[in-house]
Amino acid sequence: MGKEWADARRAANVARLAATLASALVGRTGITFELGCGHGHWLAAYAAAHPDEFCVGIDLITHRVERSVRKQTLGKLDNVIFLKAEATEFLEALPPAVVLQKIFILYPDPWPKKKHHKNRFIQASSLDLLAQRAAAGARLHFRTDDLDYSEWTRTHLAEHAAWNLQTETTWPFEQTTFFEERMKAKRDIEAERVP
Repeated sequence: MGKEWADARRAANVARLAATLASALVGRTGITFELGCGHGHWLAAYAAAHPDEFCVGIDLITHRVERSVRKQTLGKLDNVIFLKAEATEFLEALPPAVVLQKIFILYPDPWPKKKHHKNRFIQASSLDLLAQRAAAGARLHFRTDDLDYSEWTRTHLAEHAAWNLQTETTWPFEQTTFFEERMKAKRDIEAERVP
């Protein structure tokens, strides 16, 4: 019963997200995507500075998404939306005609204990899913303050056939966020979707 319930819940979440995205992304072919948008500080500022891009931020925590939506509303930004969503469900629900052009992952939970590393988003299966939804040449930008997660990410990207780890990284947009103020370091990694 547990697996059936979990599968049914996942299917319902994907269907709900698919309906929302079909409406929100009508006529669009590419998006800028932030996985784990937190309170929306960074993506709202990015969207304001890049009016020609349509941005989508997701987070699992309801109050974070609510705060993000307030920033979008107060900024009168019509090129960004924030959704409560789990990453793999979001990617599954994304309309087939819409591709990820830029992907940002800022300060994800590093799951520092070795027994919890299986919970890290950066895994071969997640990189497969991102690659399936990314345009050729799309950029994946990853930032963490955690040295171990930085090395983990670098290794996983270097070993993945669909991603070309970049030797030099230029972070495309700086905006200090609520979470970044608490961090001790910036470790940036960039990869490009192999054409």
